[in-house]
Amino acid sequence: MHALYPLILSALLFGIGIYGVLARRNAILVLMSVELMLNAANIALVAFDVMLKDAAHAGQSLTVFVITIAAAEIGLGLAIVLLIFRQRATIAVDAMHDLGEHTPQRLTEGTHP
Repeated sequence: MHALYPLILSALLFGIGIYGVLARRNAILVLMSVELMLNAANIALVAFDVMLKDAAHAGQSLTVFVITIAAAEIGLGLAIVLLIFRQRATIAVDAMHDLGEHTPQRLTEGTHP
């Protein structure tokens, strides 16, 4: 088996993921694009593992770790998106520019409340 076909597929999926992260406004679609990029990296890892005929199967071992991290990332990411949606009623990425707490302005010494 040639390693060229899985690597081309991996590069195409990674490119689609990059486009999704940069062009989308919806936070859930951005998370899905990140997952697509992680899966493209998994395909490349397995392809290189098969191509190099590694006895320890390091590429496949790393793929299991990446899948585990991706599952944790999507769980936390969706939890954060749901919290933001409950507070702001939108999941548009452009509307999340002020995530810090708003503090009241300080009173100057000469003014009374």
